[in-house]
This record gives sequence, structure tokens and C-alpha cells, in this order.
Amino acid sequence: MRIIRLKEVIDCTGLGRSTIYKYITEGTFPKSVSLGERRVGWVESEVHDWILARIEARDLAEGEPCD
Repeated sequence: MRIIRLKEVIDCTGLGRSTIYKYITEGTFPKSVSLGERRVGWVESEVHDWILARIEARDLAEGEPCD
């Protein structure tokens, strides 16, 4: 298991900081994990799974078969 910081989450998803926190508030993005008093990170596999779910939703909307 690997914990990634906000910069890497932004790089992986293409989302901005405020959008990431908005999605967390809405319950549509993985929650961060506290790493200390002023540090948070995300479980890399959870972010990866979120990206895959978005791809799957796109493919289903387009009527494409999923692997």
C-alpha cells in the first residue's frame, strides 16, 4: 500500500485542489488519510480505483463493453 500526497493526486486525476475537496465533501472521491498534524495523503489504490470507475462509467454511457 502506498500513500500519495495532493500533488500526485492532482497529477494522476487532472483535477484541481478545490475540485478534489469538493468531490470528497460530496462523497464521490476517496477520503484523505491523516498523516500528522498538518499532513494528509490518499491511498494510491483508492485513487486508481476511482479513475477506473470513471472510465467504466464513460464506457457504459457510450454502450461499449467493459473488460
